[in-house]
Amino acid sequence: MLRGFLILVLFFLLGEALRLVFVLPISGGVLGMILMTLTLMLQGRVSNELASASQGLISVLVLLIMPGVVGAFFTVSQFQGQWLAVVVALLLGTVLSVLTTLLLMRALVRSGQQGRQDGSRADD
Repeated sequence: MLRGFLILVLFFLLGEALRLVFVLPISGGVLGMILMTLTLMLQGRVSNELASASQGLISVLVLLIMPGVVGAFFTVSQFQGQWLAVVVALLLGTVLSVLTTLLLMRALVRSGQQGRQDGSRADD
């Protein structure tokens, strides 16, 4: 599990380094997660260490989100006169996120079904 946390921290630090070097307007954590996703896609698997460390973090996900929520509470005065834009952005972002998840799940289910059908045909 410790090795999994080390991998997560290294990708976070790599994302932060890229953000600082290229002066990108995106979080280093997001960059690190994108890099880790690409790496895992190339490998085609997730190690047991990384999976167990990730499961541990998912169980305390609310605690990881809390600092951002608290930060938004203290910057609420900056949103005066812009509430319509904020609400529209939140609703549109939520709808797009759900739609993307739906399309991805549909594609993965179809891919899995085709793989099983192809495998059963090969056995015949």
